[in-house]
Amino acid sequence: MSENEMKLVVVGAGGRMGQTLIRVIHETPGVTLHAAIEREGSPFLGKDAGDLSGLGPIGVAVTSDPLQAFLNAEGVVDFTAPAASVTFAGLAAQARIVHVIGTTGCSVDDEEKFAAAARHARVVKSGNMSLGVNLLSVLTKQAARALPADGWDIEIVEMHHKHKVDAPSGTALLLGEAAAEGRGIDLASQSVRVRDGHTGPRAGGTIGFATLRGGSVVGDHSVILAGEGELVTLSHSARDRSIFARGAVAAALWARNKKPGQYSMLDVLGLSNQ
Repeated sequence: MSENEMKLVVVGAGGRMGQTLIRVIHETPGVTLHAAIEREGSPFLGKDAGDLSGLGPIGVAVTSDPLQAFLNAEGVVDFTAPAASVTFAGLAAQARIVHVIGTTGCSVDDEEKFAAAARHARVVKSGNMSLGVNLLSVLTKQAARALPADGWDIEIVEMHHKHKVDAPSGTALLLGEAAAEGRGIDLASQSVRVRDGHTGPRAGGTIGFATLRGGSVVGDHSVILAGEGELVTLSHSARDRSIFARGAVAAALWARNKKPGQYSMLDVLGLSNQ
């Protein structure tokens, strides 16, 4: 290991994203896997993180103690669950390290705790860590701004694998926020999440969401702008989870020498002013 390599901790190491992160960190110059964390009682505890992720032994055993790992690391990459991410945010703030959060389904209260942690940690949080999706969010904002609300309706359609537990997806909400910013409206009060029964005509100016679940789909998202006699569709299809892992590792490296604060992938990619 080079002295200059950034020491990263992967939490939720036994999950699909955790295993992908371990592989991506192993193959990415400038970073090294410092520790791999799983919850108490996990069957993965004590196993070599490399064996767990299909790499073969790399000499890092999976542990359930994040406190010690965080104190001696430079960053943590976190695609877990909201309650776990809030706990890790507090520990990252204590250690004053980078915390990259790809966890979705977080509440307003959770977001406030992440913001509080960002007073001491460098927090990079996004509903999606991929370059393509973040470019899509910029294009969505521009399209929503350019096309008048009184003639163009916006619908966001997403599909994920059958094991995903939150809906709409964090990416769909990220795209919805981009559309709302483009229109200058509040997404929370102007979004339609469910349609069932006799709904009446579509309310003008709202942003609709449709959620599909099934199979092993990594993540498909489309933003549909529907006008009279024409349709504009902006879409992204994720074929491999490694796109999120590569984005998260790039975010950690980007934040390594930044001041404490809360950042997004748009900041990482230089797209925040678009």
